[in-house]
Amino acid sequence: MKLISWNVNGLRACVGKGFADFVAQADPDVLCLQETKLQEGQIDLDLPGYRMYWNYAEKKGYSGTAVFTKAEPLSVKNGIGIEQHDHEGRVITAEYEDFYLVCCYTPNAQDGLKRLDYRMEWENDFRAYLMELDKVKPVILCGDLNVAHNEIDLKNPSSNRKNAGFSDEERAKMTELLGSGFVDSFRHFYPDLTGAYSWWSYRFNARKNNAGWRIDYFIVSERLKERMKGAAIHSDIFGSDHCPVSLEIE
Repeated sequence: MKLISWNVNGLRACVGKGFADFVAQADPDVLCLQETKLQEGQIDLDLPGYRMYWNYAEKKGYSGTAVFTKAEPLSVKNGIGIEQHDHEGRVITAEYEDFYLVCCYTPNAQDGLKRLDYRMEWENDFRAYLMELDKVKPVILCGDLNVAHNEIDLKNPSSNRKNAGFSDEERAKMTELLGSGFVDSFRHFYPDLTGAYSWWSYRFNARKNNAGWRIDYFIVSERLKERMKGAAIHSDIFGSDHCPVSLEIE
């Protein structure tokens, strides 16, 4: 089974940059999107063979997630059931026979860490949500989690130490999540690989120079570890400031 996650940074714009061609070529069983940046009825997307599930932000042109899947899930739920977190279209949970798939677009702590306090609340509540799911069946979490976990996960760690996405507080929350019975699939296969990034700033020729961050993940319950067959970052795919990431699982 092949799963792909991609922060498209505006699906309508991405569709104009070869989105459908990528989906046809990659042919994932499940495709999870973040930052769709649209409302219901604002796109006419034809992807034969896929069922489409959407979680729109209340604020127009902001955030939003989607799950496109060949197999019909047993159930689909938007949000995590906590009112303060469920207005921005950030989470879709699709239940399958053997696992829960959670597509997530984690809130950004923002410049000057203005939203860090809220981010910490989100991290605690979201981790608790995942752990409750994990009691029922294994979890596959994917998406733009807006944190580079370790220094190996971004080009310039020293100059970004107090910046959003690489603050000590955000990194500690990722450590806590992984310590709660979850595995970072990419690092499972490539523990020491450097230069592997999934997001690049549009400024300073960052992508051309591969001055990036790895902030897009597939994270799985520990007991799914032996079923993982491969993980990849598709840095050759354009159309967004992020590239797709993938997981193959049997």
